[in-house]
Amino acid sequence: MGSEGPPAVTIHVTGFKKFHGVSDNPTETIVGNLQEYMKKNGLPKGLILGSCSILESAGQGALAPLYQTLQSAISGNDSESPNSKRIIWVHFGVNSGATKFSIEHQAVNDATFRCPDEMGWKPQKVPIVHADGGISRTRETSLPVEEITKALAKMGYEVISSDDGGRFVCNYVYYHSLRFAEQNGIKSLFVHVPLFLTIDEETQMKFAASLLEVLASLN
Repeated sequence: MGSEGPPAVTIHVTGFKKFHGVSDNPTETIVGNLQEYMKKNGLPKGLILGSCSILESAGQGALAPLYQTLQSAISGNDSESPNSKRIIWVHFGVNSGATKFSIEHQAVNDATFRCPDEMGWKPQKVPIVHADGGISRTRETSLPVEEITKALAKMGYEVISSDDGGRFVCNYVYYHSLRFAEQNGIKSLFVHVPLFLTIDEETQMKFAASLLEVLASLN
């Protein structure tokens, strides 16, 4: 049995609704259409596509629904086989100034919003999780970012790895997700995508599908 490759991995995906300056968030479209796209094109071996959720583009005010979403991925897993613990959260966010996809290594415990979020919150140098200490604290994904980036580049995508996902809502969500992942023995990854004006929708859908395929192939 051991030669059949890694056990199945369940990947849950999130995107964001509109936010300041981006009325059409590409991640809402990507994540909203992903189930159908994957069904049409065939799921890669060893991949189970879990939930596809659209998050509010907000920090503190949207924390309860964020945790409900994260929690939903692990509910009911306790009695199942160890394979069911192979769970990855993939969060897509838009970087409107970007020309490439970027795979984020880490999040920083620092909420410094350049403009108010969709609920009017505009923190400055506030720790995202006070229990974690100061705003210089970082949390890193346990997934092999460089390996993932290289695999996607080899497929022809314009993609880079990044150590700085900003200090806005994307970083806020990623920090909470990484902390949740560590506490629950699962994994989390954040990916920034450009606007559809920069890289068209079809290419971005293909990229999302390829990313899931690469993640499913990791041991």
